[in-house]
Amino acid sequence: MEPIEVANRLGRWSAGRGPLYLLLAGRLRALIDTGELAPGTRLPTDRGLAKALAVGRNTVVAAYELLSVEERVVRRQGSGTRVAGEPVDAPPDTTGAPAFLQLLEPEADVIALACAAPNTPPTELVEAYLRAGRRLGAITADIGYHPMGIAELRSVIADRYRARGVPTEAGQILVTGGGQQALSLIARAFLRPGDRVLVEAPTYPGALEVFREVAAVPESRPIGLGTIPVGQDCRSVGPKAVSAGRGSGNIGLGRAALAYVVATCHNPTGSSLSDLARRRLIESAAAAGVPVVDDEVLADLLFPGIEVPKLLAAYDDSIISIGSLSKIVWGGLRIGWVRAPVAVIARLGRLRAVHDLGGNIPAQLAAVEVIPQLDVLTERIAVERKESHDLLRAELAARLPEWEVPEASGGQTLWIRLPHGDGTSFAQRALRHGVAILPGTGLDAAGSADRIRISFVAAQQDLREAARRLATAWATYEPPREPLTLSPPLSV
Repeated sequence: MEPIEVANRLGRWSAGRGPLYLLLAGRLRALIDTGELAPGTRLPTDRGLAKALAVGRNTVVAAYELLSVEERVVRRQGSGTRVAGEPVDAPPDTTGAPAFLQLLEPEADVIALACAAPNTPPTELVEAYLRAGRRLGAITADIGYHPMGIAELRSVIADRYRARGVPTEAGQILVTGGGQQALSLIARAFLRPGDRVLVEAPTYPGALEVFREVAAVPESRPIGLGTIPVGQDCRSVGPKAVSAGRGSGNIGLGRAALAYVVATCHNPTGSSLSDLARRRLIESAAAAGVPVVDDEVLADLLFPGIEVPKLLAAYDDSIISIGSLSKIVWGGLRIGWVRAPVAVIARLGRLRAVHDLGGNIPAQLAAVEVIPQLDVLTERIAVERKESHDLLRAELAARLPEWEVPEASGGQTLWIRLPHGDGTSFAQRALRHGVAILPGTGLDAAGSADRIRISFVAAQQDLREAARRLATAWATYEPPREPLTLSPPLSV
């Protein structure tokens, strides 16, 4: 395995107490014992893994030697280090993405800025659940299996789209267990192994993992709309005019199976596409016959004073839109949806029926109560997010003036360029100082090795402390001579 792959799978290995080599050996031992590292797997070289983890070579050597004594690995000069045992047909791989491992392996003493969502249910949600509980008691003659979502919630979501200038009927809505499940269903419905998926550079890491999980190939590149400024930063957006891909030798949209975009409050830069960019995107996709998925999960999180753009679906009714309450209301409220043509919704509904027969009914009843209050909630949250955004940027500017920290216009994260080194090895260094952040390689199918993503959705005292810890980590950081890179895998 490549060093960066193993580094990602190790997760928060260095966040515990004790010598680093024991912590590293312990995590590798767990991966071997659970089959995550299958028998016969060739592990990275001592120097390669040390580089990926931003530790000394002696740390890796000591960890490997300990596992060798335990007969969990075999070390031979000339052939390297392998997991003990004969190679076997391993089961399908599981995710090694840092974004998910941060959720699977929480640590009490780590400030978690790798994932972003409200961490406290608002009063509106608590009251909504109380009302939903009373309604639940009145249900009779209903088995509770609703793969498409309960009718009332589908209608309420459709009403919200109509209020945003997008004519929508309840039959165009599928309720899902959050935005991530919506993405998974779409991937299974539209993609086959080897299919190309056009994505922005960078983009939401959860989408990349979903596409790879079905063995599709995400491709991120500058694709035709130029770049959208975000302070001193920019992101590549697409797709490129299809004519450029036909007869020119360039790979255009015409050969892609799907295009995925975060048009408003982009993850991770916080930017939004202009009206002109949206129109060109729609025209190019329509000319190529490529379905477009617009991830609207963050679309309501623009900062105060920023003009709210029209949704992509307002330009073309065939756009497949994804929404969610997790980033506005509470991360634990696993209610999302897909808005699409009726035929697409029917297909997705059949897929969902196979997977889980339908979602949590009490949560859906609560969502019915909460959605009419979203405008009030988002107005309040926008002010809070802007304050946190400004505070973290100011703290980083004071403590780490050499970092490039562009201003965002909304969302929940900062997309930062490091002056030297790479995000993967620095993320490991930051973790050892008690801050969890995401390296840029996990958000860009093509690289972004010199980037990190940091969430500003946290208490202000935590943001100040995180900035202090990051400054301490940076002061002790010794970057590898060459940035760590990894070609995107076909599947995870």
